[in-house]
Amino acid sequence: MIGAGVLKRPRMVLAAMLVVALVATLPMRFMLGLIGLGEAGLSARSAMGPVWFATLREVHFDDLDLGDMHAFLSPGALLLGAARIDVAGPPPLAGPALRGGVRVSGAGFGVDDVTASLAAGRLFAPLPVTKVELETFSASFARGACAAADGRVKLALGGAIGGVTLAQGLSGTARCEGSALLIALASASGNERLRMTIKGDGRYRSELLVATSDPASIATLTASGFQNDNDGYRLSVDGRL
Repeated sequence: MIGAGVLKRPRMVLAAMLVVALVATLPMRFMLGLIGLGEAGLSARSAMGPVWFATLREVHFDDLDLGDMHAFLSPGALLLGAARIDVAGPPPLAGPALRGGVRVSGAGFGVDDVTASLAAGRLFAPLPVTKVELETFSASFARGACAAADGRVKLALGGAIGGVTLAQGLSGTARCEGSALLIALASASGNERLRMTIKGDGRYRSELLVATSDPASIATLTASGFQNDNDGYRLSVDGRL
């Protein structure tokens, strides 16, 4: 029995070495498709290089323009049964360079320690959000439910919301609330608050609440679709990432 066990060990080592060698020769574009990031909304005009060091050009996640970046497959995550792609982008004209990771496993998916300054596109429409800033943002879903989340989020706005101008934008933190990811943001005054809940299947709801007693502001808010409730005037937007 001891001899049989000894014989099995080199075979297992050789099999592991073969798997590593095969993975090392895979192109990054194939790996992105293999772990399902394309189906999740990630696209790139081109992906050049192997999984250990690749360059992605004109990367988008739905309406978010991520620009160009380098991408690396994490060998440590593979040993734990997950596929993690670490990414790094060049410094933008303003704000921090993109850094972080995307992780996929049999039980779920997530993003790890993402720091970035990104053009928002139409992701938050009809809210006039122009830029999204993330600081060590992490969120993971397991079996369709939010498992863990933290980090800071800031939204810059390029226009008024119901007549209210928020020059300093909205900022706050991320956490899990039940099975959903909750991003709770507020203005500097605290009179404007945004709650965004995201489900594991990509469905989201954004609820913007404005607290005011000014008759002119109330008239503008209601004309813009805000509804009166006990806490102020609320505008809800449903969508899917």
